[in-house]
Amino acid sequence: MAELTATTFVTLDGVMQAPGGPDEDTRDGFPHGGWLVPFADEAMGAFMEGVFDKAGGFVLGRRTYEIFAAHWPHFPDQDDPIASRLNNLPKHVVSTTLEKAEWQGSTLISTDVVREIQAAKDRQTGGELQIHGSGALIRSLMAHGLIDEYRLLIYPVYLGEGVRLFPEGGVPTSFDVTDTKTTGTGVSILTLRPSGPAKHGSFQLDPGATEGS
Repeated sequence: MAELTATTFVTLDGVMQAPGGPDEDTRDGFPHGGWLVPFADEAMGAFMEGVFDKAGGFVLGRRTYEIFAAHWPHFPDQDDPIASRLNNLPKHVVSTTLEKAEWQGSTLISTDVVREIQAAKDRQTGGELQIHGSGALIRSLMAHGLIDEYRLLIYPVYLGEGVRLFPEGGVPTSFDVTDTKTTGTGVSILTLRPSGPAKHGSFQLDPGATEGS
């Protein structure tokens, strides 16, 4: 059985909308598309190539699928380590609005999403099943405990608006941080694995502990 991993770019305030360009995702008049680009460097590229080296297939939401399908099949270097995997490995596309998914190797999932993704994990024998972007899909699968590992690339920029990866209303969850990196441009890369429900505590002093002191 394959692990399901999620790799996503986010700002300091958790925005994940349109990291790669001004026209990538303009929902609700979002004016900050391309916020990632000033921070891209060799270390970020090397990390992402390492992520794609582990891929055996992909699980994508509709919006991310459409962005990728409009770009990667036309990438000039089809031997590029990212383009070659996205173009040739299986892609499970989760959408209730798409009628077909024409990118090579794509399979449309429109019903029983949790069951279908679990079945895809069970069938996968080599490499990870990877989610990239796809915030709504991540939140849905996270609620069902299907994601085994998260890789968050956190960029030193605050936008104050836009679609966030984790808005209010999610399932409170604790994570173990299994790896950290920082690029030369200040991008913090966290690798996390869910470790159960969110834990709580208190720094409040026990009144009984101070009596008689």
